[in-house]
Amino acid sequence: MSRLLKKTKVSPVKNPVTQEGFLLTTKTAHRLYDVASQEPIYDYHCHLSPKEIAEDKKWSDLAEIWLGGDHYKWRAMRSNGVPESHITGSAKPYDKFLAFSRTMPRLLRNPLWHWTHLELDRVFGIKEILNEDTAPKIWAK
Repeated sequence: MSRLLKKTKVSPVKNPVTQEGFLLTTKTAHRLYDVASQEPIYDYHCHLSPKEIAEDKKWSDLAEIWLGGDHYKWRAMRSNGVPESHITGSAKPYDKFLAFSRTMPRLLRNPLWHWTHLELDRVFGIKEILNEDTAPKIWAK
């Protein structure tokens, strides 16, 4: 096993992205967010297919929707020494998810860490920090 793929111990920290007002450090920031948050979102840089969204596609699992087409996650996994079989290859979906969860502790201070946890919280209501230890519980949800 690659040195980079060994289990990484993570200190139990509170997930900052689940806190109300994450990244809003001033009263003006809060006011601007309150106004903007009422507007629709036009995401021109989405990794989901507009066709799949329009058809209300039901994805098989978290790996399919989350890891199926996100080149940012793929690049992070490659940088962490994850074999291609567990990124875009034929590994089972759970094994791909587990490989990504092992990569997460190495993404601190990277926007991908924040995006991942914002998605977990705001889309799935999951507040735990994703890592190898929490992956089975998060996958089961």
